Amino acid sequence: MEKYIENTMKNLEKNGMKPFYVETKEEVLPIVKALVKEGESVSHGGSETIKACGIPELLNSGNYDYIDRSKYEGEAVRKAYIKAFGCDTYFTSSNAVTERGELYNVDGNSNRVACIVYGPKQVIMIVGKNKIVPDINAAITRVKEKAAPPNCVRLGIPSPCAKLGKCVSLTRENPFMCDGCAADTRICCNYVVSAKQRHNGRIKVIIVNEELGY
Repeated sequence: MEKYIENTMKNLEKNGMKPFYVETKEEVLPIVKALVKEGESVSHGGSETIKACGIPELLNSGNYDYIDRSKYEGEAVRKAYIKAFGCDTYFTSSNAVTERGELYNVDGNSNRVACIVYGPKQVIMIVGKNKIVPDINAAITRVKEKAAPPNCVRLGIPSPCAKLGKCVSLTRENPFMCDGCAADTRICCNYVVSAKQRHNGRIKVIIVNEELGY
């Protein structure tokens, strides 16, 4: 295990979040099966990491009460979000995890960050090693350079960062965390730093020694 990953895990534990470590994404599912009881209600945010680890297929196996937002349209989607907010286990990745043991997440619709902060009894985050950064300042830059632009491209969102390959705020001197474009399609709307988990162990962070997601 790399020293920076070891430090990150120690600090996550110190901050009330339970860390796990695996070498490959194929080792994620056995941990998930041990953490989630059959029959429990489960849901997840939009995440390429979640897909790469086979989480949607597991949840759709019939062994869980799977709240799958992709099956809904219009107002029903919002109702699915509300239902997911009260689920037993919510799966997501993190835009960045600092070596100090902090989670940094930025959302547009913000149903994902809402569930991270409060609601689901358990949050399981799956994080590739590429998302570990030294501190919050590095996390802010990571989202502006490596998370938001490719996600906009993937989703077909015509934002300035999709065209530039980075947030427009990075063209300015000393950009603030919340600086960004003024587009109606902006996906960086709410910024959440999880520095301490009062409900000890509610958030589990599975760190994978591979590069996963954006």
